[in-house]
Amino acid sequence: QVQLEESGGGLAQAGGSLRLSCSASTSIFRINIMAWYRQAPGKQREWVARISASGTTGYLDSVKDRFTISRVNAENTVYLQMSSLKPEDTAVYYCNTYPPRTGYWGQGTQVTVSS
Repeated sequence: QVQLEESGGGLAQAGGSLRLSCSASTSIFRINIMAWYRQAPGKQREWVARISASGTTGYLDSVKDRFTISRVNAENTVYLQMSSLKPEDTAVYYCNTYPPRTGYWGQGTQVTVSS
């Protein structure tokens, strides 16, 4: 069972940047695809970005060219660099596998972007 812990959220102004981290309790080397998801108030959780073990990435259209996902398997960590933040990026951000596994959801990290 992998435990995932997100951190790095906070309050940012529109146009600002934040870097989220996701630490895994065990090696993620064997997990092919890791991903970030988010859930805004009153909305369903949505996928944001994913990265394969080989480094192939994919992004939600609305974050493409603004967010960058990366992973360091040796550190059991996945990152999400968020730039040019918009108020609509406000949400709780989670990491998980892709597709997500129910038992892997952590507490998430809150990102709030003010206009």
